[in-house]
Amino acid sequence: MRNALDIQDVTFSYDGQNNVLQNINLTLHEGELVCLLGVSGGGKTTLFHIIAGLLKPQQGRVLLGGEDITGQSGKISYMLQKDMLLPFRTVEDNVALPLLLKGVKKKEARRQVGKYFSTFGLDGTQKFYPAELSGGMRQRAALLRTYMFGGSVALLDEPFSALDTLTKSDLHRWYLEVMDSIKLSTIFITHDIDEAILLSDRIYLLSGKPGTLSDEIIIREPKPRDRDFNLTEAFLRYKKQIIAKIR
Repeated sequence: MRNALDIQDVTFSYDGQNNVLQNINLTLHEGELVCLLGVSGGGKTTLFHIIAGLLKPQQGRVLLGGEDITGQSGKISYMLQKDMLLPFRTVEDNVALPLLLKGVKKKEARRQVGKYFSTFGLDGTQKFYPAELSGGMRQRAALLRTYMFGGSVALLDEPFSALDTLTKSDLHRWYLEVMDSIKLSTIFITHDIDEAILLSDRIYLLSGKPGTLSDEIIIREPKPRDRDFNLTEAFLRYKKQIIAKIR
């Protein structure tokens, strides 16, 4: 299995003295979904900023498909917790924004994004405005816009946390299907242990100050997992294991 992304020996400090992250080593395989799980303030978002090239570590490097992209932004798609859709733009123009920023003409940008609306379950919403969409549909649009930034790797920072349980469950299954169809690899931040177990191929636990990756947990059940997987003995074993390690 080829590596889509490698984080090698990354150490970071905002002030040059007190490390927020210490010797982080993380691998993401092609087509894989890896969750980053840990307490608030543990450095998860800082690590995402480093991977996305928004921050440069004092030590270590970020490799995308074997290419060193440390400190280079625009190489990896990054979606924040809030959808950040612009209320005065239609859905298609929100989604096309990454292409417009790259200098693509509006007509061509709309054509390029249009072919993905069906895959992302957004058919018929092109001329809608964000306020006319449900929370789940807004997240689909935001995810499509994230994908249009390009690249084979996506960073998602708690994208489903504001959704109700049923909508979140539907989007979990949908996102795994989309990942498979467009050959996307994903690192996913969450505070929700259940969500991490349901979605992940592997889970990294980030803990301590400075933050270090203390454990890697492999979820061996094939995806997509049954809707009642969270009621099984296997699920409960994973959950107990994670809670014990976090404590």
